Amino acid sequence: MYGKNVWMIPDGYMSNTQKGDLASHEAICVLNLSGEDAHINITVYFEDDEPLRGISAVCKHERTNHIRLDKVISADGRKIPKDTTYALLVESDRPIVVQASRLDVSQPEYALMTTIAY
Repeated sequence: MYGKNVWMIPDGYMSNTQKGDLASHEAICVLNLSGEDAHINITVYFEDDEPLRGISAVCKHERTNHIRLDKVISADGRKIPKDTTYALLVESDRPIVVQASRLDVSQPEYALMTTIAY
């Protein structure tokens, strides 16, 4: 069996920068090889605010799901604010593999960062 049911990403930040059609953003890249569809719940933690709860997604078996964090909406209609640091807790009912990615277009030379979550 590959993956885990709980993943943490402590370094989150989305710049409010856009260049043409390309916006700075972060994504949770999920791979599911568990044998069944994975139901994912995401909680966002902030330094000076209450957690944002109720963000959900599904990753089908033997598929990937690139969850763009600038597009997700919580159960109560909130979005992850730009220009704010945050951390993520990713929980799944099936074992999954999670990779965190950040695209920053705030400089003339765009930056792409990616790492496997913990």
